[in-house]
Amino acid sequence: MNLFKNTLIATALVAAGLAGTASAATDTRNFQVKINITESCLFSTSASSDLDFGNKARLSANDVDSTSTLVVTCTNGTPYNIGLNAGTGSGATDTARKMTGPGGTVPYSLYKNTGRTQNWGDTGTNRVAGTGSGSAQTITVYGRVLSADTGVSAGTYTDTITATITY
Repeated sequence: MNLFKNTLIATALVAAGLAGTASAATDTRNFQVKINITESCLFSTSASSDLDFGNKARLSANDVDSTSTLVVTCTNGTPYNIGLNAGTGSGATDTARKMTGPGGTVPYSLYKNTGRTQNWGDTGTNRVAGTGSGSAQTITVYGRVLSADTGVSAGTYTDTITATITY
């Protein structure tokens, strides 16, 4: 009986040893997952609007105000600034823009603020600064047709402004 017990124990030990060495082999590897988000800004022309001072019977001693919007989308955290050039009116400057029409020119100005005291131009502090949020941001352009002589002829007067965003 002792022999039978010893054989049984020996068989059990051999079986246990074989079970422990029958495990599967493994190997591991690491890999990176990444994306590079670059700074980016763009204007959304579909959401921007022209600056329209409307229909006036004549220019007088009163200024005529209007607004327009620029819509810009920049990568979150990206600093930007927007400049507005002098326009296409002959002899126009950032501070004295001119719409041209059949009777000459109509002077106007563009501003950064509601009170129309901060000129919006294309250099230095005359630009509008901001920081991107990752979503569309609406920037208001404040315009004013300056009081002018009443001798301007009837007709449509226009100018084209180029907005440039630097980021």
